[in-house]
Amino acid sequence: MFRIVKARNCHRAKRSPPVLLMHGLLQSSDSWIDSGPDAGLAYLISDACYDLWLGNVRGNYYSRGHVRLDPDKDPAYWKFYIEEMGVYDVPATIDYVLKYTRSEKLNYIGFSQGAGTFFVMCSERPGYCEKAQLMIGLAPAARQFHTQSKIYRTLVQTLEKMEGALSANGVMEIFPKGGLVQESSSLFCQVSKLTQMICEVFLNLIDHVEAPHMGSITDKTKKVLFGHFPAGTSLHNMARYGQSMHSDRFEKFNYGKKRNVKLYGSEKPPEYNLSATTVPVMVLYGNNDGYVDTKDVKWLMSRLPNVLEFVKVADPQWNHLDVTYSQYTKKLIFPKISEYLLKYSRA
Repeated sequence: MFRIVKARNCHRAKRSPPVLLMHGLLQSSDSWIDSGPDAGLAYLISDACYDLWLGNVRGNYYSRGHVRLDPDKDPAYWKFYIEEMGVYDVPATIDYVLKYTRSEKLNYIGFSQGAGTFFVMCSERPGYCEKAQLMIGLAPAARQFHTQSKIYRTLVQTLEKMEGALSANGVMEIFPKGGLVQESSSLFCQVSKLTQMICEVFLNLIDHVEAPHMGSITDKTKKVLFGHFPAGTSLHNMARYGQSMHSDRFEKFNYGKKRNVKLYGSEKPPEYNLSATTVPVMVLYGNNDGYVDTKDVKWLMSRLPNVLEFVKVADPQWNHLDVTYSQYTKKLIFPKISEYLLKYSRA
């Protein structure tokens, strides 16, 4: 975890309670600062004088520690998906922040997977939802039945089908920092203006639905973000995202009828109980999001019991990766985030 107690541009006492910011799939806490002081949400929130904490979930390069398993030697380390993140990682992070700051509650902001794991926590860990007094979901990933990105859909569904064969051959970690994909992307995207443009086209290609959002992510940000993106996760987690493309439910891992009966007591995997997310929720989503489709966002909103507001970003080309990397974050999403943080904070 990282903490920004008081930012350079904060000239008053910090507000309370603390704010916890959680990244998305294949990201790390670094994603909140990649777009720089004028656009990165970590800078913007801390400049507004909040005690900001940046979390990391298991599997990325900041979170490879374990009391007994070596991620480079023990395959058992990698047998996790969003279930373990929601049941263990997010609650442990919340507990640490509250204990360290001596606060009773915090405000939680989760992007994509970072929102989905919060819903898992509320479903599976009674009492933990109440430790947040506000949850802000940025393109929240729960059900992904209508995901439009063909590249992403093909990737995760292929990994789903190949999980058994890949695991048998020792492949348990996917897209780590320092791996071939991250290292080659980092090198290629810094060669010239032309390669930077190609990298932007690629980012838009894997994300957009209707039209690319060219210019939203600056050349400088692309150079920085590919230095540590993708940040790594487990093959098992990616396979679970592949499964989510087939199901119109937000559910646990589907191991097949026979093993499901043994593990869950039913042929179908249990659904996560979204009605257990009793904390007030505000959601921001984009019309051009290739990962978290507007249909799935609206489905999610219909199942959460305490939705304050769900807001479509004004820019019709706003896509998934814009949340963390766009140069327009300060104008397009931070004002609404700030509005709700102020409502649920005190001086």
